[in-house]
Amino acid sequence: MAWSAADVPDQNGRVAVVTGANSGLGLETAKVLAARGATVVLACRDPKRAAAAADIVGGQGGKAELLALDLASLDSVRAAAAELRERFQRIDLLVNNAGVMFPAYGRTADGFELQIGTNHLGHFAFTGLVLDRLLPVPGSRVVVVASLAHQFARGGVNFDDLQSERGYNRIGAYGRSKLANLLFAYELQRRLAAAEARTVAVAAHPGYSSTELTRHLPAWMQPANRVLVEPLFAQPAEQGALPSLRAATDPDALGGQYYGPSGFQQMRGAPKLVRSIPASHDTAAQQRLWTVSQELTGVAYPV
Repeated sequence: MAWSAADVPDQNGRVAVVTGANSGLGLETAKVLAARGATVVLACRDPKRAAAAADIVGGQGGKAELLALDLASLDSVRAAAAELRERFQRIDLLVNNAGVMFPAYGRTADGFELQIGTNHLGHFAFTGLVLDRLLPVPGSRVVVVASLAHQFARGGVNFDDLQSERGYNRIGAYGRSKLANLLFAYELQRRLAAAEARTVAVAAHPGYSSTELTRHLPAWMQPANRVLVEPLFAQPAEQGALPSLRAATDPDALGGQYYGPSGFQQMRGAPKLVRSIPASHDTAAQQRLWTVSQELTGVAYPV
């Protein structure tokens, strides 16, 4: 039978942190986890939108707390991690969901290209700074939300121009940032397994889901996407959140696995185990990205 939100087991007593939980996939993920009894920390950049999201989660009987987190600023990442560590002695789930897609060229507060900086480096730093709150917890998980768009980066991550300074293509840069998510997830799992940790890292992607993430599509793509592509291929956000929820809560999920929709070209449908492109399984690239990410963020991991 198809896996659905009804299959999420009881989450009472668990603490789940979801980045980018003020809308879209993150909000849907938070709603389900809270409805199953978890205390869900909505880690978001915009405090007003986060408060509105907390009202939605709380209005359904869930327990939601707020955490200010701007992944495009390492100062904000460090402050959020310090606050989270002060408020919680244990974390059961960390769902790295937040992201930006197809913006015009820009840089984070620390000078990183906006997509690689937000989608990968911000999450790399945040995860490393709070991981010791997960390590002692049996069954704890880090869920890394990737994308079908990682397939755009079959040539791998361009380490010689990681910040797209020699040329910027918004679609290509997004694809490389999502490939980086998978390289990170697989390398994190390898290190967790080597340390015999109780925590595992699992990856997921939402297929083609109808969310506001498409707001940065080039202007010439917007009409066709709105009139033709989304009606034919996209699924609602609550369906797109299911792979993340399965990766986070399915008792049978294992570290290093990757979940995505089961339908045509993995664009929609119930979540199942899927495979990422060969470039994501390049262990040399995984280790190199890890080393570069530590150097750029200044964050060292406890594993």
